[in-house]
Amino acid sequence: MARYAPRRVVFVLFDDCLLLDFAGPLQAFELACETSKAGQAPYVWQICSLNGGPVKTSSGLEVMTTALADCDHKYIDTLMVGGGPGVHRAAAEAALVDWFRLAAPKARRVCSVCTGTFVLAAAGLLGGRRAVTHWGSCDLLRAKHPDVSVQVDPVFVHDGGIWTSAGVTAGIDLTLALLEDDLGHREAMRIARRLVVFLKRPGGQAQFSVPLSIQASEDRAFETISSWMQENLGRDLRVESLAERAGMSPRTFARVFRQKTGRTPAKAVEELRVEAARRALEESASPIKEIAARAGFQSEEHLRRAFRRRLNVLPHDYRARFHQG
Repeated sequence: MARYAPRRVVFVLFDDCLLLDFAGPLQAFELACETSKAGQAPYVWQICSLNGGPVKTSSGLEVMTTALADCDHKYIDTLMVGGGPGVHRAAAEAALVDWFRLAAPKARRVCSVCTGTFVLAAAGLLGGRRAVTHWGSCDLLRAKHPDVSVQVDPVFVHDGGIWTSAGVTAGIDLTLALLEDDLGHREAMRIARRLVVFLKRPGGQAQFSVPLSIQASEDRAFETISSWMQENLGRDLRVESLAERAGMSPRTFARVFRQKTGRTPAKAVEELRVEAARRALEESASPIKEIAARAGFQSEEHLRRAFRRRLNVLPHDYRARFHQG
């Protein structure tokens, strides 16, 4: 009989890493093993750092680690690195980056949580790939690594054998996706229930609010136009109307708007309307048709299509899950 071989998961830590970035995924992997027969756990794991010994997380808690030199990179199934205040020092550590460069091609999959993306990018693992990081670091990732296709909205992105996730708790979402890939939907659902989280966040793909993302452009003109758009969702918000209000030609407005906010005017308008409808579904008992009209959608069907396109969930399902009443 062939010997049973569990999948080996390696977490790489560094000084001032964020505790939850690795503790959340680690807990999910541990729960995947709780119902296993003796000697047949689906995963084993190792917590490593460049030099081994205690690593102090950003919260001050120390975690004992194994040195990377003692970690056999030939037998890694899943390689995972988190982020935290110390991530840019870690990404500038030649020995650490070189280890990732050597180990990553031999692992079945390589994952980052939050700003851990910067370590993978420094190792040259994200060139020409789509990737995501914490929303507050997307611009920096884009500036430091222009060869990476930085995604702003997703909770996590899977491109080839590389998985990257957004801020902090998104590491749990990513890990549940890995577990579903390995063990099937039913087992991933069981683990999600044990963690008291969603297997897939309904309506939760966006990392942060659309108005915040537009205002984050630090351009007063676009902050003003954003506020006006939010207050006038039922009006004509086509690019021609917005350009006239901004005192620009439609073509210039569309180009500058995308440059400043990272999205087209049409996408921003739809996202603002979806967000307004989301809040109404959460906070009110108004009919969905009425909510659609107030949010600026032409019909309830247009609202349904936008929800399915943006959030992969229907309005009535969203309300059933999130209504505060």
